[in-house]
Amino acid sequence: MIEIGGFGTVLLFIVGGLGFLLVTLLVGKILRPVNPTAEKQTTYESGEEPSGTAWGQFNVRFYIVALIFLLFEAELIFLFPWATVFGDEELIAQTDGLWARFSMVETFVFIGILLIGLVYVWARGMLEWVRPKPKASEFKSKIPASAYKKFE
Repeated sequence: MIEIGGFGTVLLFIVGGLGFLLVTLLVGKILRPVNPTAEKQTTYESGEEPSGTAWGQFNVRFYIVALIFLLFEAELIFLFPWATVFGDEELIAQTDGLWARFSMVETFVFIGILLIGLVYVWARGMLEWVRPKPKASEFKSKIPASAYKKFE
């Protein structure tokens, strides 16, 4: 019998996963009906007809806010072990509260670093949205302005 090492097991899982993927896609291609229509070929955009191109520019601030959100969301990952240690009465009793004090100090240091980051981002104005300046329309109507008085 052949002995498989650690990397061999990983290789088997990769090959098995790729094989499963290829077999699934092949069976789907064989079984699905092919009936393309003009409506099926259109782009779906939340139930609305798409307008413009897909290459629209987004404000960079969306990405900055998303990155800041991810930073503060990661805080939960680091606070979970603190809650586990703080909630374990046996561990706290065994060490005369040393782990409890250590975890409290560690948590306050961590939250302090996050607050410093928030103050930095706020002070740099990264949370402020750039408001567009309204532009007056340059359209010149052939209808005189007095004609609109009837509709007021």
